[in-house]
Order: sequence, then structure tokens, then C-alpha cells
Amino acid sequence: MNLHHLELFYYVARHGGIMGAVRNIPYGIQQPAVSSQIAQLELDLGQRLFVRRPFSLTPAGIQLYEFIRPFFLGMDPVAERVRGGGAVARLRFAGPTLVLRNHLPALFNRLRRKFPKLRLLLRDAVQTQVEHGLLQQEIDVGITLLEESIAPGIKSAPLLDLPVVLLVGKQHEEKTFAALLKRDLLDQTLIAFPSGELLHRRFREHLASRDLEWPVGIELNSLDLIEEYVAQGFGVGLSVKVPGESRRAGVREIPIPEIPPLRVGILWRTPLGEVAEALIDIAKERARSLTATS
Repeated sequence: MNLHHLELFYYVARHGGIMGAVRNIPYGIQQPAVSSQIAQLELDLGQRLFVRRPFSLTPAGIQLYEFIRPFFLGMDPVAERVRGGGAVARLRFAGPTLVLRNHLPALFNRLRRKFPKLRLLLRDAVQTQVEHGLLQQEIDVGITLLEESIAPGIKSAPLLDLPVVLLVGKQHEEKTFAALLKRDLLDQTLIAFPSGELLHRRFREHLASRDLEWPVGIELNSLDLIEEYVAQGFGVGLSVKVPGESRRAGVREIPIPEIPPLRVGILWRTPLGEVAEALIDIAKERARSLTATS
């Protein structure tokens, strides 16, 4: 077997298909090249390794992936130790844009005092992507909204409770959620997360309890983008109120007190490394500070 072919198959299996592999392989390679080399690997083995559509590993593919996965997962840590002549602190983190932009820099500045050689891999991710990254061992720690139940193997700690709000622009005079609902919802564009995300689900459930329906007109995966589109006059945004955050000019919050606040937490998998453990402690401390000043 060709080691490069095995590496390509590892990325295909890990990212759910050839296109996912092409997007995540850390060097330039095109889809036809991956397809042809995977085909050669299957020919060498005399086995089909996965079903293309919908993607799923065959029994032979599962057996091969379970064998090669620990080797390729361990490549980066080994390379870091070799380059540095010893252990190099490394942290892979995922969270929403707002956290990455407004809160992570301060946390990482504190981490670097303790770990001067700290290397970071940061990903902009929504709730479902954070959990997936942890389960696939692609990240070490993530911050996101907490579900009532979390996937087995993932640990969590609460950080903040965030009230659910609607964001409106200058064209809206309504002061309350009840007043807004008196308007024809179909005439207003709702800007929100994808339907599978917790914030969207809770909002949809509340509307259903009122026998109302408000379809999403613009779907975005970032609170920051939702606010920007509201500021640009594209519609009404579904969001949360974050302590210490100010809104863009012309954007106003309308609280929805009938929906319980959503809990933001920090997630990780065990065993927990020293850097990840330090980040969790710092994040908890910052959350307490934000709560005290709000």
C-alpha cells in the first residue's frame, strides 16, 4: 500500500467524502487527483472502501480507517515535539465569530504567559460544528450554546445565560415582542441561524405555542452577520443578548422574555491537556466577570 494513498483515504473518511477531504487536506490537491488515487488504493486492496452517495464506509473501509486513524491524528503533535526539541503547547479551539473576535484574544494572552510557545488552531463554528469537531477529535475545546443533552464522551461547564432577543432596525417602531407579532410576519424577513441550531429551534417552538409561523428569509451561521444584515435593513434578526456587547448604530434589541435564556458553555473531551484545562479555568473566570458587570 502507498502511504500517500492511505493519507488521502484518512481525510476522505474523516471528512465524509472526497470534497470534504479536498477542503481539509493541508496542501493543495484537486478532486480528480484524490479520486484517482483512492481508486488505486481500492484496486491494490481488492476492496471497495466507501459508498460515494450517500457517503458511508464499507466494512473494509471502517477496518482500514480505525487502523490508520491513530497514526495520522498523532502526526502534528509528534512534529511539534521534534521541531521544538520537546513538548510544544498546542490548542485547537472552535467557537462563534463573536467569541473569537471579542473574547478569545484576552484569554489567549493570559495563556501565552504560561505557555510561551503556544500554537493555536482556531475555527469559526456554530453549535453542531463544535460538537462534531470534538467527537472527531479535530478540536480540543469549544464554546457554544449548550443543549439539554450532550453527546456521550463530551464534558461541559456552563459559562453564561443569554436572553433571547430580536434585532430590529430604524424602520421598526415596536418596543415589545407582542407589538411586533401584531404585524404580518410574512411581510417581514426573518434573519436567523439554520433550523437545526438551538436558538432557532427554541424560537420556532415558541411561535408554534402561539399558533404562529415565521419562515426564515435569510439564513446565516454567525450572530455577527445577523446583526450586520439587520443594520443594512434586510429584516429582523434572531439573536441573544451578550454581556458587554454593544449593538451597531441603528440596531435595537426587542427582548423575548417568554423564551428562557440560552446557556453558553465550554465543551471538551477527556483526557484533558494542560493547556485546555488552563483555558477552561480562564474562560470561567471571564464569564464570572462579565456576569458581575452586566
